[in-house]
Amino acid sequence: MSPAGNRVKAVLFDRDGTLVHDVPHNGDPDLVRPVDGARKAVALLREHGIGVGVVTNQSGVARGLISDGDVRRVNRRVDELIGPFDVWAVCPHGPDDGCHCRKPQPGMVLWAAGRVCAGPADCVVVGDIGADMEAAERAGAHGILVPNDRTRPEETAAAAHVAPDLLTAVRAILNGPPKGRVLADERPIEAAYGPAAETGGPRAADPPGPATIPPATAPGRGAFTPGAGRVRAVDDSPGRPE
Repeated sequence: MSPAGNRVKAVLFDRDGTLVHDVPHNGDPDLVRPVDGARKAVALLREHGIGVGVVTNQSGVARGLISDGDVRRVNRRVDELIGPFDVWAVCPHGPDDGCHCRKPQPGMVLWAAGRVCAGPADCVVVGDIGADMEAAERAGAHGILVPNDRTRPEETAAAAHVAPDLLTAVRAILNGPPKGRVLADERPIEAAYGPAAETGGPRAADPPGPATIPPATAPGRGAFTPGAGRVRAVDDSPGRPE
């Protein structure tokens, strides 16, 4: 563990594609499938007194594809399987709604950090696409990219820190804010990512999976209330439904 003055206080995870396999606009709790190592990674952070939260875009609400209730039910299932999480922050807006919470804007990261009494500089955002990393940077937090099959090569190449999986990311975080371009475990990085790793490509074989989020609050837990503001256009192509 790092000295007290150089210690991460909270880790804020993206949901879909990071903690659980991405199912576009999922409203069914039965489809929630954690990624390998997710429960252990979150448990490790909690054992070391590090706060844990979720920051996620859920444009399916704005599109009318899922309801707030659907999101809450799926979130509760994620809490059951992986959590509990200290804070949930959700943006229900679409890409053209002009909100300040939708990643890559920093609103959710800043709000969630405040809810766990941590400054952004003491937080790490872990996600699977460039918008997660940009939101972290804009908020003044650290970011670790854990690529999967929807992560673009240019996003991997641009990320300040890259880890092959959640457990590797978390083990690095326990030593303080991330250092180094690639956070590798005992496996060669080529084995972790596949042949595209050395050119900044995504992991070769990550299965698809569930997606969901909660615009609501369970008792004793925080929930993000979105606000108005500007947001730059982000990619909303098929396969990247957030």
